[in-house]
Amino acid sequence: MPADAEPSTVVKALHLAFLSTFWGMQIWVTFISSFVMGSNLPQHTFGFIQSCLFPYYFHIGSACAFINLTIFAMCHPSKLLNEEETMQITVFFVCVSVAALNAQWFGQVTSDIMAEMHLIEQSYGLGEDVGLFLNKSLVQLRELDSAYKELAHKLKIYQGFSSLCNLCCMACNGLSLYYMAAHLSTL
Repeated sequence: MPADAEPSTVVKALHLAFLSTFWGMQIWVTFISSFVMGSNLPQHTFGFIQSCLFPYYFHIGSACAFINLTIFAMCHPSKLLNEEETMQITVFFVCVSVAALNAQWFGQVTSDIMAEMHLIEQSYGLGEDVGLFLNKSLVQLRELDSAYKELAHKLKIYQGFSSLCNLCCMACNGLSLYYMAAHLSTL
């Protein structure tokens, strides 16, 4: 795209659509559906739904972030970037990288560990409690079963990294939305 040409309305709409799709998914999954399902479903059902839903969430988010980076980069040649545009392209790059890391590594490992834990819990007749908070039976199971304790420790680490990736993407998309709002006429 020539440096002096303004992006078309279609390109601007696509950029806004992909950015707002990712942002909307993040808000919904992080702050609404997780709490509603976690509060109302048995723990294993909630975990199973998350293990099915999260790969789509992470991969769609990665695709949206990549498309946003691509559109922005095509509309802003690197030789002509000002400081603000350089920061914006960096934010998009960070978002793509972190979203891909979550989709390809942390999210999958978290689901695999959780599935192993569910099998152990089921063997003890546990996991059908409703609610977000860990029940006393699972705490006792950690003390009783060393393999379960190790899995619980790994799960906490990978969930933490996955959550950190998700929050990083939310921050990146929030900054991108702010940038976009400040530059609506130019993209």
